[in-house]
This record gives sequence, structure tokens and C-alpha cells, in this order.
Amino acid sequence: MHTRTLFWLPAVLIPAVLFGAVSDFIGSWDLVPQKSTPISFYQTLSLEMQCKGDQLTLIQKWGSRARDRFQDTLRLTANGKKHTVALQHQVAPGTIFLGLANIPGGSRKMSAIWNKEATKLTVTEQVEVSTSQGKAELNTVHTYQVSPLEQLMTYSIQRDTRDPKASPVYMLKRSGTRQACFMRLEDDWTLEGKLAEKAFLHSMQGLANSDGPHLYFIYPEKWDFRYSPGFFDFLHKERCYSFTELKTAEQVLAAFRDHVSGYVVWDKNVRTSLIVAFTVAGLEKAAVVSEELIPMVEKAGLKPVADFRGRFTGQSDVQIYRWAKKQYWNRCSRDYIVWLGGEHGNVMKPGVADWGIVKKAFFNDLSARVTDVEEYQLADSLLSEMKPYSFVFGWHSYKKDLEEQWVKQTSSHALRVEGLHSLPNMSFSSQVKATPGFVFKNNHQLKPGQSYKPEKRVYIACIQTDGIGLGAWTQPGRGELPYAWEVGMNYIDLAPAMLEYFYSQATPNDYFIGALGGAGYAYPKAIPPKFLPGMIELAYGLMKRLDLNVFEIMDYSEGVMVEGNSDLTRQVVTAFYDGMPDAIGFANGYTQSHTFAVKDKRPLISYDYYLAPDAADDQVVADLEELAGLNKIRPYFLLMHVRQSSSIKRVKSILDRLSPQFKVVPLDVFLKLAGEEPTFKERFLDR
Repeated sequence: MHTRTLFWLPAVLIPAVLFGAVSDFIGSWDLVPQKSTPISFYQTLSLEMQCKGDQLTLIQKWGSRARDRFQDTLRLTANGKKHTVALQHQVAPGTIFLGLANIPGGSRKMSAIWNKEATKLTVTEQVEVSTSQGKAELNTVHTYQVSPLEQLMTYSIQRDTRDPKASPVYMLKRSGTRQACFMRLEDDWTLEGKLAEKAFLHSMQGLANSDGPHLYFIYPEKWDFRYSPGFFDFLHKERCYSFTELKTAEQVLAAFRDHVSGYVVWDKNVRTSLIVAFTVAGLEKAAVVSEELIPMVEKAGLKPVADFRGRFTGQSDVQIYRWAKKQYWNRCSRDYIVWLGGEHGNVMKPGVADWGIVKKAFFNDLSARVTDVEEYQLADSLLSEMKPYSFVFGWHSYKKDLEEQWVKQTSSHALRVEGLHSLPNMSFSSQVKATPGFVFKNNHQLKPGQSYKPEKRVYIACIQTDGIGLGAWTQPGRGELPYAWEVGMNYIDLAPAMLEYFYSQATPNDYFIGALGGAGYAYPKAIPPKFLPGMIELAYGLMKRLDLNVFEIMDYSEGVMVEGNSDLTRQVVTAFYDGMPDAIGFANGYTQSHTFAVKDKRPLISYDYYLAPDAADDQVVADLEELAGLNKIRPYFLLMHVRQSSSIKRVKSILDRLSPQFKVVPLDVFLKLAGEEPTFKERFLDR
């Protein structure tokens, strides 16, 4: 290893007022290769800075291979004075492949100085070198700057003989930070297959991430939320994470053994016992295992904290959950509760389990169907003890009840749903902050001061519902036409970097709207009147922070489509107008709905069309043309909901086939035009 000590001089005493800023530089720093200029030969760089008394020490370590490592140690006073430093080697790391050589017995002149705020350190270097034509002088400026909030350092090297645009810039992070493990999950969630392993892994993820973001899962291609690979890349490239891949359950246990206090055994003959086991995992810091995994965890020195084998044999779900409530409810969170529903039978997809474990949530999949009297009543008793406006994570059971029944029940307690049961990596992403200074900026198309007057034609705008993390966001075609997307607004607090990921990817044609019915998923007609203004106020505050000015409402508390009534009362509509004074308009419904209103040129427009995923494209074109024929007054404003399973390529191919009377416009322009000349009939749900 080549080692050079550049110089050691009495250091200038750093004023106490500046030492706090200087301390941000102190410590060890590692290269972030994905954010740095590639390093030839040495490949990597690390840096150590120390300040002890009046002495500042800079140590650069280039390379990781024993025979090629190069260490540069510099001790200096940061007062700007120039010092002559003897050269000890023929070439410097930054010019290793250039035809330059240090002159034997030569020296370099160096100085170092902090800026006034001690937020930047500048080191200058002058050295005479040999070239093929003789001698030349290199003048180099080394600049070190730290972002304290990010714990990142930028190190740049600029020579006056080199194009500044080609000067190397290195990003370094504080040693030991932003390091995590990841695992790729295969697509088997069956009881007879890999569910037992998946349950163990999700419990380990929750425990591993209890004190920081340490374990991330990349989900299979067909997973509901398709962004886990893309967000992984974002974490690596933009948030400077370094990841180590784990491939087996044993490796996961070995890596995070110190996060686990014991294990809980679930009974593979009683599926519901697994849901109860996740509650125990959060309360007892226990890994969740089935019988065949016991040898693995005992080999690691873990002891059982609960064993459900045979404990619930022959019992109904309501009996099991009553027992679980008696045993564990008093210790569980009143801010978070988890419905681990979705698929039933021999399949379970516990994507949200890690998050529930971190939050010490009570897990269940109780029915919200009122005719399931005992389960409904037990669910109601749990929900009644939650704090108003608290969170219900997960999803209802596809076997037991309907989405609208479940959200009606949660809304009746002024709670907000964040689905689904397959929501991935929340225990990880909840702990990754957005980039300091990142602005959540929407792509507004309305131009201030410009007048908008609709033409005599059919205006159509598209909204993809079911949330931005689902559906077409990652599919081809995004950006090819104006498109509106629901934003999970609570993630600005719950997982800010995840929202940054979506906002930073948005094209000018991607427009974000607030959703859905409240500060989260809620049915405003079912929210007790005394809580509705507070729910709207929470939602409006989130909209402001996310630069949203359109809000979407969906209320299936009275059923859906033919059998139900998705319209809104005048009282509910008035509450939204009053509670969101800067909103330029509102969308309503999921399939077609029939509530329309306008106030101060701010329209509330219900969907006139639902683009079903299984509808033939020819029929969709005919449907839209038929609607235009039935609504003869021009302008006609046709709001279309696109189910998340339709790609934008498909939507565009349909819209391209419409007659020239149609015009596709951005949603904010659509609402502005509709507010200027509302041709719809105002209509509310009468009570």
C-alpha cells in the first residue's frame, strides 16, 4: 500500500461558534458510486475527517484491493496559509492514467480554509509535473461540502487545465448509513406451498425494521402494487442506499437475529391462527413460524413465546378473535389496526404484516356484513375503541363481506382506510424521508390570468382510480395523454420518499388529485356528522402540502351501481365546498353516479362512464359516442373513470377512435371549462 503524509502544521483554533458546523464533517465517509464520477483503477474511495483541538486531519483511501490501495493523509491548519509539502510518489490518484509524473524531489504548495459558515472546506494544491513535452503546472481545488440533513458529503476536484464540466464529483455518505438488505420474493402464497416461509419473512421484516430501514422485499411481477422494483431502484440511485441480497430464510434470521426475542407458532390446520400470530409478533418481538420452521429458529437460540398448535381446533373465527382480544387488545395500538383479509382459503398475501408488527397493531379479518352478527359486533367493538381519524390498514376478506360494507363500518367510526392487505414494504419506506428541499409539485395546466371559454363540443377527462401505486403507472404509455391519478395523501407523513418517487417520475401529462372521500378512504355519508368537518379538514391540509386542487369522492355506503346509491346529499357536498375553499372542483363516484353541483364556478362532476377492464374496445367507443348523442347540449362534459387494470396504451387507442366532436383535456382544464359553462343539471340525493 502506498502511503503519503502530506504535512502537519499547528492548526488554527476553530471558533466555538463554528465548531458545530465543522462537526458535521467529522467521521468516516464512504463513496456512493451511483451518484459519483466513475473512478478508474481504484474503483472506490473513502474519506475520514477528524478535528481534535486545533488539528484537522483528512485521510483519503483510494481502492479496496490490498495491492492497489492508496492512502493520502493530510494534517493542516485551515487558515488559508500556503505550505510547501514534499512529494512522496510519482503520481496522484486523480491523474493515474494521464501521461503526468511528479518530479522526483519535488513539492506541492497547499492551503486549506473553511468558508465563513464552516459549511465548506476548500483545499488548494499547486504542483509542477513532467509531461512528454517538458514541465507543466497543475492547479487543483478540492472542495468538500456536507448536507447535514442528508448525512451526505460532496467532494469535487477541479483543475484549471480541465473542462469544469468534466471535473470529477464524488458523493459520499456517512459510514454505516443507508445500508440495507433485500430479498426477492417468489410468487407462491399457498398453505401447502411457501406461505409458511412468507409469513416468517414478513414477521422478520417487521422486526428488522423496528429501529430503521434494514430489510426490503422485491415482490413478484403480478403483485397488486407493481412499484417495489422501481422504488428499490429509486432508493439505490436517488436516496443512496447500498443493498446486500439475502436469498434464504436462514440468511434473514442470521442477519437480524438481534432484533428477535422469541418465536410464535401458528397452526397450519387453522388459517386464522396465523393472523393472530402476527399480533403476537408485534407485541413480543417474535418471529412467526409454522411447525417445520421450529428447528431453524431454535438453532438460532430463540425460545417460544406462544404456541397455537391445537389451541383453536374446531373454533370459529369469532371465537378465536374474542380470545385474541381478551389476550392482546389492551396492549395494541389505538392509532393503527390491520385487517389481514383479501384472498381466503389456502392463500394469504400478508404484504402489510410487517407494518402492523412495527405499529403493534391488532390483526383480524372479521366480517363487516351485518348479517354475520357476531363477527360484525366484535369488529364494531374493536373499531369503537380506536381514536377518531386513526388508520385501518389492510383490506376486507373477499370471502366474508364486500368492500362497501367494510368501508361503511370503518367510516361510521370516523376512521380512514389505507389498503390493501398486499401493501408492500411499509415498515421500510415509512422510515425513508423525502430529499430535503424536495417540493411536491403538481402538473397544473391552468394558466393564471388566462380566460377559459368552452367550445361547442364534447370534453372528456380520464381519472385512474384505485390509487397511484396500483395499475398503469409502471406500464407503457404514461405521458402520452392527459391523465389524472389518485394520490394516497397520507403517505406524505407515512412514507414520504415513496411519494417523492411518484412525483419525481411524473410527466407533464400526469396530474395528481386528492382521494378518496376523506383523509384516506372513507364514505362521507357514513361518517358521523360531528366528525365529517374534521375529516375534510385533515384531507384539505394534506392536499395543500401535496399541491393538489381537485378532490375525489366515492361513497358506496348505500350500495353500488344498480342495487345501491352512490349519490351525495346536499349536506355532504356543502361540507366539501366549505371545507376545501381553494379546490377548483370535485369528482364523484366509481362507476356512473348522478350527483352534480357547481358553486363559485367550482363544479362537482360525477363519472358518466366507467371503463371496465373486460369491455370490448368497440363497445367502449360505441358507448362514448352514444353518451354524446344522448347529451345533446354542447359543451358536454364527460368524466371517465379508468379501472387500474387498463393500460394507458389501451385508453389512448380507444380515445383516438372517437369522432372529431370529442376533445381530451387535462382534468383541471376540464373542470375549469365546466365551471364556466355548466350544462349538467344540478342534482343531489334527497333525504
